Amino acid sequence: MPKVAAVLTDRQVKAIKAPGFYPVGGVKGLGLKISSGDSRSWILRATTGELRTATSGKIYTVRRDHGLGGFPDVSLAEARKRAIDLRQQLRDGIDPVAEKKALRAAQVADRAKLRTFEDVAKECHTVRQSEFKNSKHAAQWINTLTTYAFPILGKLPVGAIDTTHLVEVLQPIWLTKHETASRVRQRIASVLDYATAMELRTGPNPADLQGKLRELLPRSKAVRKKAGKRHHARVPVEQMSSFMTDLRTKKSISAKALEFAILTAGRSGEVRGATWEEIDLERRVWRLSPERMKADKGHTVPLSDAAMSLLEALPKYRGQSLVFTNSKNAALSDAAMGKLIKDMHTTAVEAGGKGYLDPDQGRIATPHGTARSSFKDWSLKSTARVMANGNTSSFPDELSELALAHVNSDETRAAYARGGLLEERQELMQAWANYLGQKMAGNVLKMGTS
Repeated sequence: MPKVAAVLTDRQVKAIKAPGFYPVGGVKGLGLKISSGDSRSWILRATTGELRTATSGKIYTVRRDHGLGGFPDVSLAEARKRAIDLRQQLRDGIDPVAEKKALRAAQVADRAKLRTFEDVAKECHTVRQSEFKNSKHAAQWINTLTTYAFPILGKLPVGAIDTTHLVEVLQPIWLTKHETASRVRQRIASVLDYATAMELRTGPNPADLQGKLRELLPRSKAVRKKAGKRHHARVPVEQMSSFMTDLRTKKSISAKALEFAILTAGRSGEVRGATWEEIDLERRVWRLSPERMKADKGHTVPLSDAAMSLLEALPKYRGQSLVFTNSKNAALSDAAMGKLIKDMHTTAVEAGGKGYLDPDQGRIATPHGTARSSFKDWSLKSTARVMANGNTSSFPDELSELALAHVNSDETRAAYARGGLLEERQELMQAWANYLGQKMAGNVLKMGTS
């Protein structure tokens, strides 16, 4: 026969001091649990009806502890009454734990009805502000949702969004603007994860590509492979000298910024955000801090004679930090240099020329492609490096990769780059500037001359 617990009195219960579980009798499984710190609570231990197999092979019934309140707030008599009621529920097949979960889910759903996806997305964006690399990325994050997600999801309860809604948002742009669609999906997923953490929704995230969404949209890998990598359109390297001659006839600050970007193989955002504090004219370098770089690593750019002359000729006003500013003394817009190239292209075509089209893509050149892709093309072909014996050779690929501040994933290249190779890169950037300053000889410039 199973041992029956003695029926304790209030005085006996109060006398128990040591941590542990103490059956108090009166109701099977009812006990007082004392934790360290003298925390006391009533517990009913009851079997669930679920059978499991122990490692020994023995079958046993799963037992669950049900909390009935703390002592002395809940008296011994009240604890016995609650235990009797709970045992009756269990005999009737009612699972109070499941009921509590259902009630909690219902409460979550009710609260979610009051919070729309747009509201939660904006709140999530505010929380994430410190994680964004800069204000531009922060703006892009919410702007993509505003453009693509809010028209469909914006007014919906965040707890009601499911896979069908995700397909409605993503399907129209999944093939035509795949990179954008991928970012939209990731940002929606972040908002829904945030909503789940805030207990505004339950269940799996419908924006997770490992879930149902995976089967309802073409695979990203296949879409990217079919579309091919779309490079930034650039001015052909053989045309760069004539382009620079044309560019140097323009007196606008955006023209100076574009010329500086080309001379330094810099990204548009890096150049537009360049400050005089970053420029060391004495040591002929431009130093960018990690937070200004795409890869979050500091970058030092050697300045050629042409880059130095350009900087020294720029006006400097008291209190002005930015190197290149518009008429309102603010940073140039993201579109300023791109518009300049388009205008130069139009003028050249109207004059009977070919303009500045990328020969592989048939598109007008972009600042990024012209400053960086054209530089890379030249560095791969150039034989302008002067060796100690007076002969010339090509530049090692590692030098141009360092000049472009590309992330080094290869251990050998990383070891090669560890010292920064500033002196060697100074020679590289000077040779590039020399090439850009050459006059056209017929239609083609020789890659090996500098």
